[in-house]
Amino acid sequence: MRRIILVFFLSIFQMALFAQQAPEENSIDSFIRRYLETSSPEEKPTVVENELFSTVVIHRFYGERNFAPAWVKEQRLPEIAYEMRYEIGQAKFDGLNPRDYHLEAINAFFEKYEVAKKDGKLLTSNELAAVDVLLTDAFIMLSSHLFLGKVDPESLKTTWSIQRNVPELMIDRKLSAAIRSGSLRATIEGYYPAFSIYKKMKDGLRLLFDEQKRFESEPVADWKNLKIDKSIKPGDSHNQLPEIRDRLYFWGFLKLYQPIEEKSYDSLMVDGIKKIQKRFGLEPDGVIGQGTIKALNQKPLDLIATASVNLERLRWLPDTVKDIELILVNTANFQLDFIQKLDTVMTSKVIVGKSYHSTPQFSALMSYIVFSPTWTVPTSITRNELFPKMKKDPAYLSKNNMELLNSSGKTVDPASIDWGKVSARTFPYTVRQKPGERNSLGLVKFMFPNVNSVYIHDTPSRSLFEREDRALSHGCIRIQRPFDFAKILLSHDPTWTDEKINAAMHQTKEQTVNLNRKIPVAIIYLTYWSDSRGNLFFRNDIYDRDGEIFTALKEPRTKKSGI
Repeated sequence: MRRIILVFFLSIFQMALFAQQAPEENSIDSFIRRYLETSSPEEKPTVVENELFSTVVIHRFYGERNFAPAWVKEQRLPEIAYEMRYEIGQAKFDGLNPRDYHLEAINAFFEKYEVAKKDGKLLTSNELAAVDVLLTDAFIMLSSHLFLGKVDPESLKTTWSIQRNVPELMIDRKLSAAIRSGSLRATIEGYYPAFSIYKKMKDGLRLLFDEQKRFESEPVADWKNLKIDKSIKPGDSHNQLPEIRDRLYFWGFLKLYQPIEEKSYDSLMVDGIKKIQKRFGLEPDGVIGQGTIKALNQKPLDLIATASVNLERLRWLPDTVKDIELILVNTANFQLDFIQKLDTVMTSKVIVGKSYHSTPQFSALMSYIVFSPTWTVPTSITRNELFPKMKKDPAYLSKNNMELLNSSGKTVDPASIDWGKVSARTFPYTVRQKPGERNSLGLVKFMFPNVNSVYIHDTPSRSLFEREDRALSHGCIRIQRPFDFAKILLSHDPTWTDEKINAAMHQTKEQTVNLNRKIPVAIIYLTYWSDSRGNLFFRNDIYDRDGEIFTALKEPRTKKSGI
């Protein structure tokens, strides 16, 4: 009897608990639950033909609140729901596409809601549940894209080898807290990359969208690609100068508009040309050459695409900003920056790989320096470049302080080789260049072991640093200031004086010096950024990498993506 009574009370308790947890059949809660339920684990939930991005996180979010709506209060859409819709629209200033975040469907519900409200009516529970789920999924998807990027860099043709640790994002918990506190904007910003430059770049993209609006409304919007046969110097006359003047004014590089057909290159224009040259990383000499013409041909939409791509690149990067030291090489800008405690303590021009020997994007740890290095010539260079020269002139090796080594590492006399019986493809010897002023690696190299066999080194070809386009190497990075770089790397040890460093760079044998710490090195590729004053800078896409990323950004997300 007692057992029957116990079972009876347990069943009553379970029914009460179920009644408390299970939503009413036609309530908003019940419709939310139905939207999230699918017939199979492989099937993604769909709301008014919008496939949801999230499965696990969105289920956890609503499950913890017993499927109660997050954005709907008392059958109405409160201010925070409107704020979320606004944030979705603002995603374009992050270089993202607001349509990826259900914006069209959400706008349709909001418009229907506004019409109903004017008539003193309400949306149905089904409709309110739909907009609630779409807003939640949009938040989850936007937060994920802001933190990780929309595009998977490992899916691109270009190799990306910069790894990052991805922590638990806790998007559901942060969303719950944001809704309770009303701190939606701060929560979304919390998913931005840790680099302070990100917000500046985002502000720059916002300005470019403003420029696009003006571009569409002003007569200059009908501009065509400018062409010149030879450089235009101050004082010259040219029939393209009126259009050039219009474009300088459009971009704000001429403060006073002169609607004249003057075809002479005056001093006011020279100042404007120097400004646009600086923006695009050209020598600000005021001479209008092909590089300047290419910069002048850029439309706002072109720059919007470039800015969008580079905001995405920042989202892929690990949070190295917290490192005490960082060596940052932007190959697109041909520049190395040594950063200590968030301050740039040294900057140097660099030479990077040619387009067909492009320097890859990766990260590694610098651990040692080699003074007075030898250079073991890569097999590809030996076969394709050196072999014809050696065959033509047996003295070529001695003239260039080089030697031949057999498979055992012993030197071989070039005169002992029957050059008529060997070919470039079957050449069995290794070429090594001895230390010295003419060594292709210069007087020092800086090592950060990596699978790409890329390192930073000096060069005897100092004049190449004066070129604007410095994509000239076989993939490694040549630095203009090797002595200063070595000095700052060894600054922890007072015994490494200027005299000692200079002596180490001029020896007849290699000297390896281990650093007392491992310094992160990041080889990146940024073709757009903004400085602390809001100035925008663009660089030529020397490796043609931007287009693939921009195409991927514009594409709808894949069905496999989601969290």
